[in-house]
Amino acid sequence: MTVPYIFATATTSIPLSQLDSNFATSITLGNTAVYLGNTTSSIGNVATTNTTITTIQEPASISATASTGTINFDCLSQAILYYTTNATANWTINFRGNSSVSLDSMMAVNNSLSVSFLATQGATPYYANAFQIDGSSVVPKWQGGAAPSAGNASGIDVYTFNIIKTASATFTVLAAQTQFK
Repeated sequence: MTVPYIFATATTSIPLSQLDSNFATSITLGNTAVYLGNTTSSIGNVATTNTTITTIQEPASISATASTGTINFDCLSQAILYYTTNATANWTINFRGNSSVSLDSMMAVNNSLSVSFLATQGATPYYANAFQIDGSSVVPKWQGGAAPSAGNASGIDVYTFNIIKTASATFTVLAAQTQFK
């Protein structure tokens, strides 16, 4: 059934008789069909003009884990990954969508995302010394021009990354390490 009214331009109430019998008439926001009475958790490809955002919340994962080995950073489920146990060795960060979705497939060319990894440090500090996207090595461009060569003792080192997809399976990664005590 074609909906005879456009919700955005309706100037009066839309009669229920104009909707199908189980309210399954959808409206499309961006590229997502939204149905009355259903919960929609995400909407993609929405362009807005003159939008005011009052609060942005990002998903964070907090884990009583020590930084060591290869750490998979799942960008589909977190913007911040915080390891709260003291690092035990230098580590590699592998950015991906999740265990079954590549970062390359979840990002469009000319899009970017920003993520942060927080590493708790003890008296003997360690640092992130290798970086990957979908398991392939990538060399970030570091704020100040040089990659860190050590961690910072007895605090939290925050690694912030801006990942920009410039072509298929091609990324520019801008990175910074900041010490918090």
